[in-house]
Formats: sequence, structure tokens, C-alpha cells
Amino acid sequence: MIAGLILAAGESSRMGSDKALLTYRGRTFLETIIFSLRSAGIEQIAVVLGHHAEEIQRAVSLAGTRVVLNRDYRRGQTSSLQAGLAALAEQSPEAVILCLVDHPVVSSEVIRKLRDRFVRSMPPVVVPTCLGQRGHPVVINCALFSELLALGPDEAANGVIRKYRDATEFVAVEDRGILLDVDDPGAYKNLERD
Repeated sequence: MIAGLILAAGESSRMGSDKALLTYRGRTFLETIIFSLRSAGIEQIAVVLGHHAEEIQRAVSLAGTRVVLNRDYRRGQTSSLQAGLAALAEQSPEAVILCLVDHPVVSSEVIRKLRDRFVRSMPPVVVPTCLGQRGHPVVINCALFSELLALGPDEAANGVIRKYRDATEFVAVEDRGILLDVDDPGAYKNLERD
């Protein structure tokens, strides 16, 4: 089983408002990602919340997902990844599809391609590419979970993922959504024009 893991705990300081609650084509960013995962056949989904967790839970339907509260969200994204992996561990997934709330424009077709590539060869990491650039979401094999859980608060998950670069599989897609990081008001304005 491959689980979905959505990181949405940050303070969205550059955006100035919660990215999880921004809207895209009639849905919040968080709902959009959940919908794409479900449409791709990902049934187990964990959502890591931190900053404004209660407001987000009131505003967004998270039924059928596992909500994980990261009280240490100020320690950065690694702490949210670790909270999500720890919560999913009891379900023993073979891998997680790691989604970031500020990358909402990822199609279910891309998620299916990433999942299918993982199932075919079980590499440590699967990364989508478009126009020669790497994007999100990424699939992380459960074999890496213990290393990720052992990271210190100042260490980034990329350090672990880079260790497996030679065995990483890249999936070329035509969906530029994998490259869209909606991190500030300017990026959000550009997305709204889309």
C-alpha cells in the first residue's frame, strides 16, 4: 500500500495567509491535493497540520484522512515529515507520496504515473520531471523512513534523498503543475490567472 502524506503545518509567512486555505478552481489547496490523491487511487492519506490547525480543520473537509498535529511545526518541514511518517508507520505503507500544500496543481494522472513506477521497480525515490526540472510530489520508499525519522531538527530530508540519487527513478511528465510552488502572493496571482 502506498499512502499519501500532505505537509500543511507551516506558518505561510511569505504568503501572509494559510496556504492550505487558498483556493484553486473552487477548492482549497488542501482539498485539491486530497482530491487528486483519491482520484489516483490513494486511499490512506495523512495530513500534517500545525499553524492554525483548528481553523483549517473547521474550514476544510478532512473526512477520511488522518489528521496529524505537529505541535513543533516551528522547527520546520522536517518535523512535519517526521510526524506524518510516525503516524503512518502503524499502517506499514510500502511508500509515501509526499505532497506539499504549496504545490496544489498536481494532477491525479501524474500521481498515478509515480505510483505505477514505484510499484514496478520499488526504487528508494521516484521524482517527476518536466522540461528537465525536478518537481513534486515525490514517492519515498519505506526503506528510507528510519533515516528520515532520525534526522535532527536542522537537517533537511533532501540530504537523505540525495544519498539515493543513483537509484532514484525519474518520471518525465508534461504537467507543469509539478513545478508550481505557490509560496508568495505573486505566485498565487499567477496561478489565479491560469
